[in-house]
Amino acid sequence: MSNLLVNIHESLVSKQTGKSYLIKGNYEYYHYLCDGFDDRGWGCGYRTLQTICSWMKLNHMDVAVPSIREIQSILVDLEDKPKTFIGSRQWIGSFEVCLVIDKLFDVPCKIIHINKGDDLKTIVDALVKHFIEYSSPVMMGGDVDCSSKGIMGIHIGDHGASLLVVDPHYVGKQPRKNYLQDHGWVKWQPLHDFLSSSFYNLCLPQVKAKNA
Repeated sequence: MSNLLVNIHESLVSKQTGKSYLIKGNYEYYHYLCDGFDDRGWGCGYRTLQTICSWMKLNHMDVAVPSIREIQSILVDLEDKPKTFIGSRQWIGSFEVCLVIDKLFDVPCKIIHINKGDDLKTIVDALVKHFIEYSSPVMMGGDVDCSSKGIMGIHIGDHGASLLVVDPHYVGKQPRKNYLQDHGWVKWQPLHDFLSSSFYNLCLPQVKAKNA
């Protein structure tokens, strides 16, 4: 374990009555500057990937969480990116996250593409099935809404579905979990609060925690 906070979503309960479906197993919270590397403004996809990799390390296969530069090198080695990608500030999305997870942990990922935020309700069943059958975190990215997010669960409530979002954009020293929860760095976000004009891609690693 590093000195990063673990399982920052714990104790955060949806305000709606209903049923929640959550990941199983531990993960570490990676965010801007958490390792001293300044990736503000472009590194959110890498940080969400690192959070998912930490879950893989702790629950599936003991492989070190890669640095941002190591992630870039993997994508170049896979011929997904040119050599100039290493050391750049180019962002990555759900497809690149799938490639790295498959390479490091030998875990296939399912990609779900949503043309616009208004259609997110069409993936509710798929996400419920994912958290029941598997137990891994999900990566979510988009175009207009280009802010990467980790999805740690889904809640089916009286007024619709909400996603449990872990936001990698926090900058600063590791605070307490309740600070992150109180300030919205981890939150239950209703589907209607996502941008209707943005497409979204979700990366669903097809693996269970060993003890799930």
